[in-house]
Amino acid sequence: MKKLFFCILIILWKFSVVAQEVQYVALDTFPFIKYEADTLVFDKDTSLLGNFFKKMERLIENNEGEISIIQIGGSHIQAGTMSHTIRRNLLLAYPTLISNRGFVFPYSVAPKCNNPIDYRVRKNGEFSLVRNVYKDHNKPLNTSGIAVYTSDTFPEITIQFKDSILKFQTHKLTLVGHSQPSYVVPTIWVDSLEYFPTSIDTILGRYVYDVEFEDSFTLHPNCNGDSLQEFTLHSLILENRKPGITFHSIGVNGASVPAYLRCENFARDLDLFRPDLVIFGIGINDAFDADFNAETFEQNYLLLIQKIQAYNPDCAFIFFTNNDSYKRVARRKYQVNRNATEVQRVMYSLAKQTRGAVFDQFEIMGGMTSMYKWYTHKLAKYDRVHFTNEGYVLMGNLFYNAFLHAMKKYQNSNQSLNIE
Repeated sequence: MKKLFFCILIILWKFSVVAQEVQYVALDTFPFIKYEADTLVFDKDTSLLGNFFKKMERLIENNEGEISIIQIGGSHIQAGTMSHTIRRNLLLAYPTLISNRGFVFPYSVAPKCNNPIDYRVRKNGEFSLVRNVYKDHNKPLNTSGIAVYTSDTFPEITIQFKDSILKFQTHKLTLVGHSQPSYVVPTIWVDSLEYFPTSIDTILGRYVYDVEFEDSFTLHPNCNGDSLQEFTLHSLILENRKPGITFHSIGVNGASVPAYLRCENFARDLDLFRPDLVIFGIGINDAFDADFNAETFEQNYLLLIQKIQAYNPDCAFIFFTNNDSYKRVARRKYQVNRNATEVQRVMYSLAKQTRGAVFDQFEIMGGMTSMYKWYTHKLAKYDRVHFTNEGYVLMGNLFYNAFLHAMKKYQNSNQSLNIE
């Protein structure tokens, strides 16, 4: 009898997790948004994405294993609001699966560089910035597409997390960077305790720390102001020992697909991210190029995808179409960017070739010229390219609902995602 009672409890627990999984986020309603388009669009073969949902379902049911999701893009992602909305919704739906915070980077230590919304950054000293948008950059770049460096006297960087509800514990920190000369070793401070690396790989430029914190930590590069000493930071990866879901967001202002292809160590450092699903949102900057060519855009994307597939052939892909946007052609005069439809066509082609899906942001917004309506309703900024915080939250909620709808479809249709 006790055994039967225990089995019933397990079944009820699993049912409650699955029921919780399909709870959608309430959305503000606007007449110009096509809510009926708020879903992931699939081609006939969706096997890779189906395999991802199967792995996620096992994780939810058994509370074992790990899933890593990366969202990659430009300024929409660097701002962090949309990404953190997706991360927050997903992890709070499955609170037992809150795992690593994953990738963070102190963007705002460099002048005129904005930081993601969910953590603040403080600094001492001066730092210089290298981004993948520079065709000639003086530092090799990795998956993050960005780096900061300093030779200032006793510089430091503090990262403090702001989300009072979604909390991450960290037990392991991997710093990707390098010091010149190599005997200059960065340390991590938590409160008044200093932590030295437990392992150093000078070839790959990796420093690993066994360190515990939740709210904040401080990085000391330990330069002493000698012009011959310099420290460069590429990535910070925060991990713990819990099974669950990690949602990385990687964004660089102004980045295009060729910008990420210029990252010499993009493929080499993918093992730090271990992607099971990549959500691509690169394209808005490509489409602003006066010489934009859809075929070249698609071929560049395929080259980037191949780098990820070389690391994980089973990685699944979701492609964001571009948002509708305008180009500034004169003072206070804007013209709609008609390349959005070409980008949209390429994204559907890429999804077909990778057995993935499309989140048709362009169609959901309302199509061509819809950005002006988003602007007049304070969902987009004056430049008619970027959203306001409210707009990014809405788009993040729309994607989250589409993601859950697709997973529910997978669970309820004999492990098929095909749309008849």
